[in-house]
Amino acid sequence: MKIIIVHNFYQYTGGEDSVLQSESALLKQHGHEILLFTKDNKEILAYNFFQKVKFIQNTIYNRTIQAEFSSQIEDFKPDIVHVHNTFPLISPAIYDVCLEKRIPVIQTLHNFRLACTGALFYRENSICEECSGKKIPWHGVKYGCYRNSQLQSGVVAAMIAYHKLVKTWEKKVDCFITLTEFSKKKFLENGLPAAKLAIKPNFITPDPGERTSKGDYVLFVGRLSNEKGVINLLKAWLLIKNITLKIAGTGPLLQQIVDFVSTNNLKNVEILGFQPKSQIYSLIKNSRFLVFPSEWYEGFPLTIIESLACGVPVIGSRLGAIEEKIINNYTGLHFTPGDPQDLAAKINWAWAHPAEMAEMGKNARREYEEKYTAERNYEMLMGIYQKAVEGKRSSVF
Repeated sequence: MKIIIVHNFYQYTGGEDSVLQSESALLKQHGHEILLFTKDNKEILAYNFFQKVKFIQNTIYNRTIQAEFSSQIEDFKPDIVHVHNTFPLISPAIYDVCLEKRIPVIQTLHNFRLACTGALFYRENSICEECSGKKIPWHGVKYGCYRNSQLQSGVVAAMIAYHKLVKTWEKKVDCFITLTEFSKKKFLENGLPAAKLAIKPNFITPDPGERTSKGDYVLFVGRLSNEKGVINLLKAWLLIKNITLKIAGTGPLLQQIVDFVSTNNLKNVEILGFQPKSQIYSLIKNSRFLVFPSEWYEGFPLTIIESLACGVPVIGSRLGAIEEKIINNYTGLHFTPGDPQDLAAKINWAWAHPAEMAEMGKNARREYEEKYTAERNYEMLMGIYQKAVEGKRSSVF
C-alpha cells in the first residue's frame, strides 16, 4: 500500500510527533511505501509582517499548500492519505485535493482542536467545555484560549467555524481515529458521525521489556506545565515524608518548580530536567511506581504505555483517558484530580503495600502485551485502512 502521511510539527516536540515517527516506521517495516508531507511551525518565527498577515488567511485555507500537496498526490499516487495534524500551516485545504481525486482520508485526532480553540478543553487551570457542541467557539476568542491572544484565538475560531459550516470534517474525511472511548464520546458530542469514528490507541516500539527489580522512588515524567498537575503533585509532597520523588522533564513551569522545592525545603524531591528516551526507560524501571497527576483530558499519553510495558503501575487522575487506561486496583490507582491530599494518601498507601503494587505491575505488563504492542496496533491500523478503501470504492458505484 502507498500511503501519504501528513503532519504539521509544533514548535516544541510532543507526543504527536513520536506517534507519527513510530507509526511511519511500523508501516515501512511491513513493506508499505510511505511519503511524509510535513510542515514545521518553526517556519513562522522567520515570517515578516506581510507573511504574518497572509498567515491568518492561510490558517483557514492555504491554497499554496493545496497546490503543493496536489502535485505530491499526482507524483506519488497514494492509496491512502493519513493526516495527523494540519494546524496551522497546512490547513484543511488538502482534504479537497483528496476528495477530487477520490483518495480515502484517515485522520488521527490527537487533541480536541476540532471543537476547542485551545485544543485541550482546559482554561485557567481547570477543565472548560464552554465551546463544546457550539458551531462557533467564540468563548475561546473571549478568553484568548490560543496563546493567550484574542486575535490569534479569533483566527483559530474562524478556521473551526468555517470548516464546520462547509462540513469539511463530516464530508471530506473517511475515518477518524480516536485514541480512547472517552475521546470518541467527546467528538460524538461535537457532531462527528459515529460511523466514521474508530478507536485505535497509541503504542510504543521497540518493547522496552519488563523490569526485573523494584525501585526505591516515585517518578513523574512529562512536560512541566499547568495542565500536567505538577504543582499539585509538589503540594502532595508537602504531606509525604521519607519517599523520594524524581521529576523528569522540562517546560514553562521549570523555574517555578525549582523555586517551590527550594522554598519548601523538599529535600526528597529531585528535579532531573530533560532526559533522553533510553534514560526514561531506566528511570521507569527503577521506580516503585509512576505518578500521572494531569488535570486535563489527555489524549493517550505515551508515558502511561511506557510504564505498562515496563511492568510498573501508575497512580493517575480519575479523569478522562487517564481513568480509562489505568485500571483502578489492577494496573494502578486513581485519585481525585487537583486534590493533593487524596494524591498523598494514595501514594502513602502504595508505598506501604509493595506486594499489592508488585501484583499491579504484573497486570500492567499483561495489559501492554494484550493491547499496546506494535503488532497489535498494526492489525488495528490496517483494518481501518482497508475499511476506508473499500468504503471509497463502493461509493463510486
